[in-house]
Amino acid sequence: MFKPVNRYIQIELPKPKPQTTSSLVLPDDYKPTEERHITAEVVAYAPDVRFKDQLVMCGGPGTSVIIDKSMIEEISTNNGKINVILDNYVVGIIN
Repeated sequence: MFKPVNRYIQIELPKPKPQTTSSLVLPDDYKPTEERHITAEVVAYAPDVRFKDQLVMCGGPGTSVIIDKSMIEEISTNNGKINVILDNYVVGIIN
């Protein structure tokens, strides 16, 4: 079992949407526009997270948060992969 420390929040990312195919031909270097922020679900959080009281008020684990997608850290372990983010990259909490 993973327990975050040092202001880290363990998050679960939304499942990627399946890619749809079309008959349009795009240049090889084309990259679709990606959003900078995404919504993730809190799995667990460190005891020293700065907005712990707000997380508890909103239900704790299972709460949806908006985060800066570029700051997600993916950790590989024996049991799979864990996504974490520091508390200062959480933009807001969704009630």
